[in-house]
Amino acid sequence: MTPDIDRQVALETATELLPTQADLEAWVGAVLARHPDTDRHELSVRFVTADESQALNRDYRGKDKPTNVLSFPFEAPPGLPLALLGDLAICHAVVADEAAEQGKPLAHHYAHMVIHGTLHLLGYDHIDDREAEEMEALERELLAHFAIGDPYAE
Repeated sequence: MTPDIDRQVALETATELLPTQADLEAWVGAVLARHPDTDRHELSVRFVTADESQALNRDYRGKDKPTNVLSFPFEAPPGLPLALLGDLAICHAVVADEAAEQGKPLAHHYAHMVIHGTLHLLGYDHIDDREAEEMEALERELLAHFAIGDPYAE
């Protein structure tokens, strides 16, 4: 199923460095292809400033700092079937800094963040070691489909 993505840009600079609509559709589409049982395929991906990321992270996670990606799964009221999966808020400044620090192409790190965030929207987590191993293995497999190396390799 082709994802229906509302791409939002809340940045005034560096917008040429952001993933395109086609990039987002490919990355999210790869995740959804691995989950054919879901009929939820609509989401928003918002590229935010460090200030917006910090405010969201503080208000929803109690962590007063910007972060790379935040996932907000949509939970429909009982009996109301909607195709909404949720929202991703991705902080360009953090993603760009991490890519530079890790010596990775920015596009590769963006692919990882979008895939990682989409998996969170589908209910994956990395709170305990077993969950982390399952989620990271799936991320590696999905990224390999795009010829992107292991994001967790040292």
